[in-house]
Amino acid sequence: MRQAWRWFGPDDAISLQEIRQTGASGIVTALHHLANGTVWPCDEIIARRDMITAVGLTWDVVESIPVHEDIKTAAPGWERHALAWAESLTNLGACGIRTVCYNFMPVLDWTRTNLWYELPDGARCLRFDATDFAAFDIHVLCRPGAEDDHDPDMRARAATRAVEITQADRDALTATILAGLPGSEESYTAEGFKARLTAYDGIGPDDLRANLAAFLAIVLPAAEAAGIVLAIHPDDPPRPIFGLPRIVSTAADMEAIAAMSPSPANGFTFCTGSYGVRAENDLPSMLKAHADRVYFLHLRSTRREADGLSFHEAPHLDGDVDMVAIVRAVLEIERDQSITLPFRPDHGHAILDDVTRRTAPGYPLIGRLRGLSEVRGIERALKSMI
Repeated sequence: MRQAWRWFGPDDAISLQEIRQTGASGIVTALHHLANGTVWPCDEIIARRDMITAVGLTWDVVESIPVHEDIKTAAPGWERHALAWAESLTNLGACGIRTVCYNFMPVLDWTRTNLWYELPDGARCLRFDATDFAAFDIHVLCRPGAEDDHDPDMRARAATRAVEITQADRDALTATILAGLPGSEESYTAEGFKARLTAYDGIGPDDLRANLAAFLAIVLPAAEAAGIVLAIHPDDPPRPIFGLPRIVSTAADMEAIAAMSPSPANGFTFCTGSYGVRAENDLPSMLKAHADRVYFLHLRSTRREADGLSFHEAPHLDGDVDMVAIVRAVLEIERDQSITLPFRPDHGHAILDDVTRRTAPGYPLIGRLRGLSEVRGIERALKSMI
């Protein structure tokens, strides 16, 4: 297993030299300073690559090239955005980059309601509180039709919560959900967000799948020609939100995407935290079922809460993800296929000095180092038993 680390570029509070000290050898990054829809030019790619290699690391995975919203809705002229995306692949391949993670989540990337939720031991983590989310959707955003997307019990809880929270709470919730989380490339005002949602009126899961398939039909040939594999990231949370369809949440979704094209470039990022939020997802089985299409791993654990919809980030060896079973499955895949899969520890807890460094929410230094150490400890232990 190749140990990697997500780095947000020169403005990241964590330096490349510090990353090297964690034991990671690969970097997962993107050209976040370039606007969505911009072709990534070779000189920008080379500058970032050389910045990484100068400290003895390698740029292993791009995460991510943003997929333009017009592509997801098949708006008139969407093809030009897909062609620009394909051109970025061509340039990345020319510069030696071989793996590109991307997502197809409508409007928002990953979504949380609390970025600094305090756990009993004082550590802080990311959390999705379903009641807070429903209160925001129905009573703060006032999205048309929002009540229909929440069951009667949740509507009642959301109404109570909406009365309890202060204006400052409402503002913080709005900023957390709409302002854009680390790695996201879009942020919205409440009114701008509601306007963007209208672009999905009449678009259901089947329509979104068709739009993904049309996008892949354009970009997969370019990926193959460039020697690049694409790895789609699952939805986070892995269920519909804001009335938007989600199509990368379950084992059936993975099967549908694999069936869109036999191209070996049509692959997956296997995020254990995202898929693990749904109790019905059998993660080791899903991973093994697509062993020849999984090109990148996000290893993290989530803890489902009592209402079945809320969850928070758990320590890598705790929560609802059996990390030992996941690592065992990865090692079997690597052995059977004679490959090495890159992984990164994802969404660590803010612990110890992390709270003073104030790194990006979910991406602390010490918390992720803990997760990386735990995962490589599992790997070493399992290998010693072979």
